Amino acid sequence: MSYSSLMSIIKELLFLLPPALVSLFLYINLIKWIKRKKPNLPPGGLGWPFLGETFSYLKPHLATSMGQFMEQHISRYGKIYRSSLFGEPTIVSADAGLNRFILQNEGRYFECSYPKSISGILGKWSMLVLVGEMHREMRMISLNFMSNARLRSYLLPEVERHAWLVLKSWKENSAFSAQEEAKKFTFNLMAKNIMSMNPGEPETEKLRREYITFMKGVVSAPLNFPGTPYWKALKSRSTILKVIELRMNERFQKMSKGQERIEEDDLLGWALKQSSLSKEQILDLLLSLLFAGHETSSMALALAIFFLEGCPKAVQELQEEHLQIACRKGLKGESGLNWEDYKQMDFTQCVINETLRLGNVVKFVHRKVLHDFRYKGYDIPCGWKILPVFAAVHLDSSLYDDPHHFNPWRWQENRSKVSQLQVLIMNPIAETL
Repeated sequence: MSYSSLMSIIKELLFLLPPALVSLFLYINLIKWIKRKKPNLPPGGLGWPFLGETFSYLKPHLATSMGQFMEQHISRYGKIYRSSLFGEPTIVSADAGLNRFILQNEGRYFECSYPKSISGILGKWSMLVLVGEMHREMRMISLNFMSNARLRSYLLPEVERHAWLVLKSWKENSAFSAQEEAKKFTFNLMAKNIMSMNPGEPETEKLRREYITFMKGVVSAPLNFPGTPYWKALKSRSTILKVIELRMNERFQKMSKGQERIEEDDLLGWALKQSSLSKEQILDLLLSLLFAGHETSSMALALAIFFLEGCPKAVQELQEEHLQIACRKGLKGESGLNWEDYKQMDFTQCVINETLRLGNVVKFVHRKVLHDFRYKGYDIPCGWKILPVFAAVHLDSSLYDDPHHFNPWRWQENRSKVSQLQVLIMNPIAETL
């Protein structure tokens, strides 16, 4: 090759070099921009088309476990992963920090987002499905009714009275189901406070039987065909609402004539007198509170009995605490529980906390993401469903020593940690209250 030819090639290369460098620069920056724009979603899979992984996620498991699905997914993907559940793309969180963030930012970053089948059976005005201002209004009606003054002066004595009714019904040396007795106790207590219905009366017992059928449908697959639990539950819902509506109409008549009794100062009366809710809204409110108050409380009571049966030391300490309170009251010539007695039950509260932690009365709640945000390097997209799974946090060995062991004394060891973890235990219980 001649010198002139070589120089010609070099000149051509030098001429092409700037455009090539510019193209390379633009390409590198374009790749960076694309990577930056593409969300860094948590790892995971979507499962089957349309069905996703819902059936595997809802597979029954022990209350004291997080279930095989969660164990496998956390082991594979970590404490935050993505899936397809309940027909929607979903972020699943077993992370204590993210779960706390979700609970503490209701209405700002997240809102309730339960499946449509829930509104179909609990009603479109149920607090479980309402969002925004209407949810806040319903919630305030319930909270104002259950004020501190009412809790101290009325509800606490009612709890004691209903407990005595249950204990007196037991026959010596006869077997009974703790779960059934807990359900009967909590239903009667809720029916009394919601509609002034007295335990043992035919109307109350009829309502309780309908409610049992109703509950079987709430926790079943939403298949609205004759004979299915969901179909039967919808019929029971209609019967329950007719009972409530009948009492509501009776109350309207008494109020118009000034004949309402003091003992009828219940949630029904409060909603009629203190709110501008429609009849349909009041019906759904009462039904949803009957559901919320009964299910969580009865399950917690039954679980407490189950756990205590295997922990004689805790039973002994509970007895000693209660006997000390009873002795102090006896010396003062007092009878009946009061608010000061309740505040002195420190170890009792530890037993309650541990029961809720290990028993996982509320395993998870449904939320929808309102704004994009990042957490631990992951992008959480607006519009996705997010499920904070409390059972996974409650059984996390990095948070609790020997998490599968019933140990109420753990709540006495680190008070600062207790206050943070109680957010993850108590807030889900108040999901609809």
